[in-house]
Amino acid sequence: MKQVYSTIFFFIIFFIGCEIAAERDNRSDTTEDVLQEDYLPIAIDSCATEDSIKAKGLINLQEINPDIRVHLRYSGLNNFVNKDLYGCLTNAYVQPETAEMLCAAQQELSALDPNLHLLIWDAARPRSVQWKMWNTLEMPIAQKTRYISNPRNGSIHNYGCAVDLTICEANGKQLDMGTDFDYFGKTANTNVEFILVQNGELNYQQLDNRKLLRQVMRKAGFRTISSEWWHFNAMSRAEAQKRYEIVE
Repeated sequence: MKQVYSTIFFFIIFFIGCEIAAERDNRSDTTEDVLQEDYLPIAIDSCATEDSIKAKGLINLQEINPDIRVHLRYSGLNNFVNKDLYGCLTNAYVQPETAEMLCAAQQELSALDPNLHLLIWDAARPRSVQWKMWNTLEMPIAQKTRYISNPRNGSIHNYGCAVDLTICEANGKQLDMGTDFDYFGKTANTNVEFILVQNGELNYQQLDNRKLLRQVMRKAGFRTISSEWWHFNAMSRAEAQKRYEIVE
């Protein structure tokens, strides 16, 4: 009889031990799940402006040619509105064809002087930003349209087919072009530069630097405008409207 009790006691202890082990295993699984969940990577919010531009099929310039430098002036306060208009957007986007033309311009510039780089100040620009610029610049309409396209019509920038840029050295030092970006005055004009030199408003080095920029950009197929030495169009607005969707 004593042996029977011993056997029963053994099975009771064995059963209790199994239950405790099972409970411990369950607790371990639960704890492991919690720890794994706690250490999952935190998703970083994407840039909505950049996402809307990429959705139109535009491409990041520096991903295809890191020799082209980028410093978006509207992603900061150093611009004519003294406001950060782009926020999280720090990359320059353009249409693929425009990107190819810029690569050709950089290649031409590098062949002339390996120490020189194109420096992009502005590329694809959402029309919502165009409206902010338009409403900020206070001057007569006839004068205003020399510097900013009416958002109702759309800017070539709004299609990713225009760029604002200069030339810099490998160390980041910009060539002297006579005026800063978005200077709204005659000194920024390209069609009276000889007179500006004669009047002492530009010097010959500044003029030569502008000519170098126009040389490499025109050879790549870009077109200039008379009011801004830094602005270049890959195509007309009519052609951009025909081929591409506007970035809103």
